[in-house]
Amino acid sequence: MENFRLRSFTALMGIILSLIMLTPNFINVDKMWWFTKKKLNFGLDIQGGLHLVMGVDINSAMAESVLRLSNQLKSEFNEKKIIFQDVKTVSGSQTGELDISYLDPSHKAAISKYIEDRYATMLQITGEEGQILKYRYFDSYLTDYKSRVLQQAIETIRNRIDEFGVAEPSISAQGTDHIIIQLPGVTDAEQAKSLINTSAKLDFMMVDNSKKPDELQNMITEAEKKGNYELKGMKYSQYVTKLNEDLKSQLPEKTMVLFEKAPTAATMEAGKMPFLVRTDTGLGGDALDDAFVTFNEYGAPEVSLVFNASGAAKFAELTGQNIGKLMAISLDKVIKSAPSINTKISGGRAVITLGSSRDRQTAMNEAKMIATSLRAGALPATLEQLEERRVGPTLGSDSVGKAKFASLIGALLICIFMLIRYKASGIVAVITLALNVVFSLALLSSLGATLTLPGIAGIALTIGFAVDSNVLIFERIREELHHGASFKGALREGFNRAMSAILDANITTGATAVILLNFGTGPVKGFAVTLLIGIATTLFANVFISKVLMDTVIHKWKKEHFSI
Repeated sequence: MENFRLRSFTALMGIILSLIMLTPNFINVDKMWWFTKKKLNFGLDIQGGLHLVMGVDINSAMAESVLRLSNQLKSEFNEKKIIFQDVKTVSGSQTGELDISYLDPSHKAAISKYIEDRYATMLQITGEEGQILKYRYFDSYLTDYKSRVLQQAIETIRNRIDEFGVAEPSISAQGTDHIIIQLPGVTDAEQAKSLINTSAKLDFMMVDNSKKPDELQNMITEAEKKGNYELKGMKYSQYVTKLNEDLKSQLPEKTMVLFEKAPTAATMEAGKMPFLVRTDTGLGGDALDDAFVTFNEYGAPEVSLVFNASGAAKFAELTGQNIGKLMAISLDKVIKSAPSINTKISGGRAVITLGSSRDRQTAMNEAKMIATSLRAGALPATLEQLEERRVGPTLGSDSVGKAKFASLIGALLICIFMLIRYKASGIVAVITLALNVVFSLALLSSLGATLTLPGIAGIALTIGFAVDSNVLIFERIREELHHGASFKGALREGFNRAMSAILDANITTGATAVILLNFGTGPVKGFAVTLLIGIATTLFANVFISKVLMDTVIHKWKKEHFSI
């Protein structure tokens, strides 16, 4: 009896929790407390929007990279007193070719040794022509560089679109030089395209310590209270602009308040850390050539920065004048890191260390995030629009309407069949089938998932294979009754003996869904997610709750038998 009560309680809690998860889809809970505020989002194929395919001019980015490297080598050779004649790029090269010429054969050894010591993982020598050493990028470096350019472009576009306020945008790489951008619900296509091609703003700013952290936080709290606003419900850029306007009279000249997301916080709203930074540093993203993850002598990840010639000079001057102070690295007014300056940094290179109070994987993820964010300060290559499709809301409504209609007709036919075939037991199947759909939508809502037409197809398929579990159970109960078992015994054995077949069917379906999830893209993944969720809800609703309902009729309502 205790086991029955526990199962009944579990089933009831599952239903209540599902209804709680679904509530934000029907009631606006943004301005009230609720257990969760996540809800289903609708994809481009349902609510319409903008579909773009952008081509990334990686070859031009490669040419710029080689040109920067040639200028950098000239600067380094002069600094190290290495005698050379010239460093030239090879026009039209797609593999990063460089020609380093020298006047006297005695100079060759110094040039070769320097390249081997400083650029062993980047440049390989391909031959000599007279007094010219010919170098090119390693294939592995080329592949990594092209991948970084593409990912950097994606990250920059994502930063821009997040500011645009699009819910659940889809931005993904296609091949080695194309990016697919899907913006559900966007009606102003020209504004969206303009925003995508706008570069993010990167700044290196000195932290002003004239205000203590507690004093600064109190000022922010009072300004929010007085102005009756907070970050939640506002765009970050709007919040920062309004806050600094309200605090202008209380802050020192040429300073402003910016925020960094706390390491343990999921969002900026959940944990924002204020910094008072100077706005007159004059060192921005145009001074940075590259940022990438490297490792120190102990194997710990860190972020290496490479400045251009003018940026290197400015950075050396800035760090020399501010030893012992913090430098905030800001991307679109969001502070990504605020390292301490320990010494003057010259040579155009710097390193952001991440400390040792974290595990290696966490540090690696943070290093990648910072490096990607820094590189996202500007688009790394020119974007060319290759394709544009504007999906109207009428098309989306029509598509989702037909999908809903097909799903409802399929569900109705299944319900009619179950009621005719299994009579009273069919009612149990219909109830659990409805609960199955509720549980599926609740789980999708809790994940903040984007529902697309393939996702609706996955739910429709779930309805089909969910009722199959009830068919297996009911037929097994019929077989036990035919062999002379009591109804209670047939019910118990029917569920027990049908479980192996149910598990086999769902495990094989789940294996297929996992393969689709790992190797599929876009709509295929959406279909796989709903399929996997459908498997979980089927086992809970059409097996577990089905057993609870039938046990309730037998044990609580004292029915010795009902039609099946």
